[in-house]
Amino acid sequence: MAFPDAAEKVSHGRPTFYTTKVFAYYGGSMKVDGVYQQHDHSVLVLADPDERAALLAELRCYAPAYLASSGWVGVDLADDTDWLEIGELLDASYRRTAGPRRVARLDGQ
Repeated sequence: MAFPDAAEKVSHGRPTFYTTKVFAYYGGSMKVDGVYQQHDHSVLVLADPDERAALLAELRCYAPAYLASSGWVGVDLADDTDWLEIGELLDASYRRTAGPRRVARLDGQ
C-alpha cells in the first residue's frame, strides 16, 4: 500500500492490489491434471519477461491459473521467504502496470 495511489479490494475472494490496473494478488491456484491446486499463501505478480522463466524454474513459483498466459507468476510464501525479493517483485509488477506518472512519483521525480 506504500506505492503511489495503490488500493486494495477483494476480487474473486482474494485481496487484490491495484492502481488503474492490478499489480498483485494474494493467493492463487494452478491447474494440474484438470484439478485446481490452491496456493492460499502466495503472491501473484506480473513478472518482468526477462525474469519469468527463471522464477518459474524454482519450486516455490508456479504459473497461476487464468493469468499465466499474460505473464503472471505465483510465488509461494513460507517461513523462509526472502521478503526483500518479494518487495522487489511487487515493485517491478507495480512499475509494469501503474503508468509513467505514478512511476515518476514512486521515483521521487
